[in-house]
Amino acid sequence: MQQQPTDQALLDLLNQGDERGIELIFRRYYAYICKAVYKIIPDSNLVEDLAQDVFYELWRKRGRIQVASSLKGYLRRAAVNKALNYVRDQRIKFTEEEQAPVQKSTEASAPELMAADHLQSRIDEAIDALPERCRIIFILSRFEDMSYREIAEQLEISPKTVENQMAKALKILREMLKFNPGKEA
Repeated sequence: MQQQPTDQALLDLLNQGDERGIELIFRRYYAYICKAVYKIIPDSNLVEDLAQDVFYELWRKRGRIQVASSLKGYLRRAAVNKALNYVRDQRIKFTEEEQAPVQKSTEASAPELMAADHLQSRIDEAIDALPERCRIIFILSRFEDMSYREIAEQLEISPKTVENQMAKALKILREMLKFNPGKEA
């Protein structure tokens, strides 16, 4: 039985421009990266595209990449950032367009869909308005189901900092999303 190469050996191959490096990294981590992206964007086709983009960028930047901790952690962070950037870019795109994306539901009425779209827009805007650190920690906690300890390890900060940032994020979101009958039409 042949022993699997270490992540460092794979990175060495990658840095040497050896295509086997990216191929082996892809095989080892593709499913893992897809799962990480799917927790943020539950669209299988889009998940595959974004995951492939992560590996494409890894290959493209192969001579300049510095993996400080683990390859798995590096790829996860790259995938989460890719997904968050996609979500951000799509929100910008939809606000620039005259039409929102078409909802595929026959059960909800038009007013219900409009109310749901409006609420989702308010939530998205509130999350986007969070300070960067709060936003990242909030998304990792709520959309990736990571524990405070896991987030602290991933971001190389203390669990107490994660706890404080989550409390801050939740306070800001509650304030921004507070129902105000005088403002809502």
